Amino acid sequence: MSKPAIVPETTTAGIAVDPRTLERVIPESRRPDGSIRKEKKIRPGYTPQEDVRRFRGTRQAQAEANALPKGHIVGWAPPPKAAAVPVSKASMTKAQKKNEKRKEKRKEKTVESEKVKDNWEEDDDEGEAEGTSTATKEAPSVDREGVHTANKPNWAVAPDTKKGDDAAAEGLADKLDKLEVR
Repeated sequence: MSKPAIVPETTTAGIAVDPRTLERVIPESRRPDGSIRKEKKIRPGYTPQEDVRRFRGTRQAQAEANALPKGHIVGWAPPPKAAAVPVSKASMTKAQKKNEKRKEKRKEKTVESEKVKDNWEEDDDEGEAEGTSTATKEAPSVDREGVHTANKPNWAVAPDTKKGDDAAAEGLADKLDKLEVR
């Protein structure tokens, strides 16, 4: 035998089946003032007015079952949903060809950035010798949330210097040199 539901299904009038005794009851509830209403037993066979369904004859019930959805036009069928057909390069406009090239380049960049390096120690040594790390050279073109860029400022996050803003860094260093602490 399966376990009873934690929250039993109730009718419109609030009647539920007690999982322990399998009797129909209105479960106890809390009043707005904090006091608790007692659980009420419902005698067998009683159906409150809220739970009485509207009478439908057999023909009416059959007609409603066969009825078309509201707003449906007789004889109209929605167009079939086919997969997107790839457009040949000859029928593309200049802008479409340009956008297609951009998409391919973006895919290539993400594939390159996802590759795992074989030896991390060698890469770190090379980056330190040049003065910049390899992480600053290869910035993935993924638009992340929470990153501060010129196009998308986020003042809660420190400025993103991965894009090679060496001139901005030098300008900031000059400003810090000019500041005097008294």
